[in-house]
Order: sequence, then C-alpha cells, then structure tokens
Amino acid sequence: MSHHLFEFSTHGPGLYEITEDLARWVAGEGPMEAVLTVMVQHTSASLVIQENADPEVQTDLAAFFHRLVPPTTDPSMSYLTHTYEGPDDMPAHIKSALLPTTITIPVIAGRMALGTWQGVYLFEHRTRPHVRRVMAVLR
Repeated sequence: MSHHLFEFSTHGPGLYEITEDLARWVAGEGPMEAVLTVMVQHTSASLVIQENADPEVQTDLAAFFHRLVPPTTDPSMSYLTHTYEGPDDMPAHIKSALLPTTITIPVIAGRMALGTWQGVYLFEHRTRPHVRRVMAVLR
C-alpha cells in the first residue's frame, strides 16, 4: 500500500482535471493491479469522473450546479442560516454533499482503468482561490 497527498490550486468555481497528476503518480509506483482511492480533504469541493474530450461538458456541469444551488444572495436560498463565510460557502457545502468527495478507480498493469473519454476532476465550489488537498491511496 502507498499513498500521496496532492495539492491543487483553484481560482474559482469549476472543474479542474487532475487525471495526469494521478496517472503519473500511479505509474511511478510500478506495474501492479490495485485499487486507487482518491479523496478531497475539504467540505466545499468534490471529485468527479467526467468526459474530458469536450470542455463544454465541464462548463455545462458547473452551470447546472450553480443553477441547482445558487449563492445565498439568491432569494430562493433565503432559508439558509450559515451565511457568515460568504454567499458561496453554504451552497458549496450542499454541492459537496450531493457529489462524491471520494472516488475509487481500478489500476491494471500500473494504469488507471478509466474509459476512453473519462477524466478525474476536482470540482471547486467556492468563488475565491483555494489550495485543495487530495489524498490518493493505492491498495
């Protein structure tokens, strides 16, 4: 078993592809069959496996979740009480409760067994820049 803590800088809401960073680390661990578990160590960001061929997919997903859970300044969100950390904070917690914060990927011959158009994304839900920690464990 091995593990690695990644740090990724974000500059606002959206999907940030981390596939290559994970793939390089997995390949460096040698040819193996294993399970890769990846977890974001934050409560206002998520991890998703999504299409990485057309960037419009990421744009549309971010737009959908913004409409689904708008900032607390939107009148539809007036019922929220956790607002002192900014209008994007509680909606970010809701989004991370709806989306995975941990994903599992099979590793075969030292490579992640992702589909042809699949990529791993850190989904940032906050508007200001952050440094996000992502823990990866191979078993």
